[in-house]
This record gives sequence, C-alpha cells and structure tokens, in this order.
Amino acid sequence: MSGARNADIISPDTYVEGVPLKRLAELRAAGAVAWVDEPPVDHWPAGTGFWAVLRHAEVEHVLRHPHLFSSSAGLTQVYDAPEPVRVALRRMMINMDPPEHSRLRSLVTKAFTPRAVARLEERITARARHLVAATADRPEVDFAREVAADLPLATLAEVLGVPESDRWLMFDWSNRVIGLLDAEYTASDTFDPEGATPMARRAMAARPQPDANGRMPDSRRPDGMADLYVYARELAAYRRTEPGEDVMSLLAQQADADGGRLTVDEFEQLFWLFSVAGNETVRNALPGALLTLIEHPQAYARLRADRSLVPAAVEELLRWWTPVIQFRRTAVQDTELGGTPIRAGDKVVVFFSSANRDERVFTDPDTFDLGRSPNPHLSFGHGPHFCVAAYLARVQLRAMIEAVLDRFTAVELAGPPVRLRSNFQNGIKHLPVRWRSDVVR
Repeated sequence: MSGARNADIISPDTYVEGVPLKRLAELRAAGAVAWVDEPPVDHWPAGTGFWAVLRHAEVEHVLRHPHLFSSSAGLTQVYDAPEPVRVALRRMMINMDPPEHSRLRSLVTKAFTPRAVARLEERITARARHLVAATADRPEVDFAREVAADLPLATLAEVLGVPESDRWLMFDWSNRVIGLLDAEYTASDTFDPEGATPMARRAMAARPQPDANGRMPDSRRPDGMADLYVYARELAAYRRTEPGEDVMSLLAQQADADGGRLTVDEFEQLFWLFSVAGNETVRNALPGALLTLIEHPQAYARLRADRSLVPAAVEELLRWWTPVIQFRRTAVQDTELGGTPIRAGDKVVVFFSSANRDERVFTDPDTFDLGRSPNPHLSFGHGPHFCVAAYLARVQLRAMIEAVLDRFTAVELAGPPVRLRSNFQNGIKHLPVRWRSDVVR
C-alpha cells in the first residue's frame, strides 16, 4: 500500500494556494480511490492514512450506504480525536448514523423546508441589498469580511432565534472550529459585547484563552468551545419561556433531561452544528461565487443581461467553488470501491471537490458553464446526510448575486484573495474588490 506522494491533497498548506484540481484530476484518472498517507501537521501527530474517494459515482455510493461507511465510527473529520472527545462528538447529528440520525433530522427538517425558508426570503434579499449598498461608494471593499460574512450570520440569527446583537458570536465560533489550522482564525475574537444580551456577555466570560503558544484549545473538545455551550444552555432556557417560530424554540420545547424527544446534550450539539456549519458553508460560498464571476467577466455580463440564468448559475457556482472539500467516513465492513478492497476500520474520505469535476458526469468540467444542465453536483452532500439547509443556502447565494448584479456593471479585484489554510473548507478570508458602475442612481 503505497502513496506517500498523495499527501499533498490533504496538506492544509496546499489549499492556501487553492484546491489542487489538477492533482485531483490525475488521481481520479488513475482510479476511483487512492491511498493517502497522513504526515504530521503543526502540533497534530501523523495519522493512519485513508482512502480518498475521487469519482462521483463512488462518492455517492459511500454517502448512500451508512451501514457500510459510518459517520459515527470514526466521526466525519479526517483527524482522529481522542476517545473521550469522540464520545461527546457522537452526540452531534453530523456524526450519527441511522436510526439515531434519522430521529434528530426529522425534528429539524420542518424549519428548513422551502415553505419555511420562503418566509425569510424577503428579509434575506433586503439584507443582501443593504450590505452591498453600504459599501457601494468605497474605493475598495473586503467582500469576504465586510459583506459576505454578515448575511449568513443575520440569517442564522433569525433561524436559530439568536438576538441579532449576538450574531457575531457565531463568527468567532466558526473561525475557531473551521480555522483549526489557520493562525488568523484560531485565536479570533471579533465579538464586541457592547450592546449584546446578558447571555452573550456571560458566554464571553466562559470563552477559553490561548495558551503560551497562542493556540486555543482543540475546538472539538467541549472545553474548547465552552462559551458556545454556555450560550446554548442560556438560549434554551430563554426559548422555553419566550418561544418564537425559530428552530431552537421548536427544539427547546422537546429537550429535557428526563424522557424528552431530545436530550439537553443533543440540543447543545445541534446548536453547535447549526451555528458553525450553517454559517461557514455560505460564508465561503459567497466570496467564492464573486471571485468566480470576477474571473469570468463574460458570465457576469450575461447574468446582468438575463436574470433568468441566475438559478442555474447558483448551481454552477456551487459546483465550481465547492465549499466543503471533503468529509470522512469509516468502513465498518470489508467491502470494495471501484474495484479496490476496503477493510473494516479503514478511513474513507470523499472528496467533493474532485467528484464535482468528474469527467464521467460533467461535460467539460473545467469550463464554467452558466447553462449547465443537468448539474448533479454534490456540494450539499448526498444520501441521509444531505444538507438540511441546502435550500436556505441557495436563497442566500441568489440574493447576494442579484444584489451585486443590480448595482454594479462589473467587479474587479483590488488585491490578491487570501485563502483559508484548511483542507476541509474551501474558504476565502479576504477578498479585496473594487465596484464598477456606469449606472446613474
């Protein structure tokens, strides 16, 4: 079993320069799966290695068969966690298998149906337009930080029943979780408690501090996100007495320590999942989408001329700028993938960034095609763990794209994009842009 040379596709340093699409294409051409060694990364020890799943059909197969490829057995992150941490994380929906996963998912799906999201669309659209308008007259704007970051925060605050004054707490939490290997994000502290709720200030008092080397505690550990859990408990208590129409109010009414449909631990883990994962994917998809349109000015012009292309453009942008690079499963039976034997206990990592460029499924996959149809991209996953908030994410992408198109004839880079050092999220930390407009308002 060789393959040390394949470690570049999991090195976070690789992704500072961008997703290694050419390298993934080479591996994908050679086979549906490839063995990847895991060298040490920063203070993380070397791992056991894993099978990278590179082709669309095999990625779908892994995600569709949790009885063969488990989310719970080894969790969904590449890097192994100590067993006490695994015990805690297995209570998170993303790290569950059916039937436990199905039980929790059934409790939350009603909050993310197209009908439920439709009630938010007008406010999402207005928010996107406000964020763009607020920066329209500035000579240079960091679109990632100053525009894109706030839309998912404001949307999630409403969906989760978090007071708007507290929404930037979720930005800090996301940075510490998603930016686990990025020094700028790991010790992020962007929340200003001035004007925040008392429960937000109490959460900030529980925020862990960096060690002597400037490192925050492992965000997968409960003590690494102590402030988030304090806030979740306070929010649950508040929403039991002051329920709204949000998803946390719905769940808080069903969570208790004795016989509820949802345990207190499960409530806290759901809040963790929504406030981090629900924020981060859209937060990275938005600047990724704008950068893509900057790099394809003819596509930008076509969208300005014909807004009926926007829905298909959203799907192509999601395929092109796949926000989540990979997810892990663990084989629980001896099986095979693409003719390669897989042993029980092996790590199996699906690479969405590769599957979304699979030549067997997508004609000219390295061409950005506004009219691509069909477009069976896997950016929201597949199978039992298909993203429950996919429709909400699409609404936010469409709202921001149209807000930019409505106001500006073109957008151009004002400096190089700064990418997140992560092999998990295809992230842009900073995207300096200049707005251009010939429209007299």
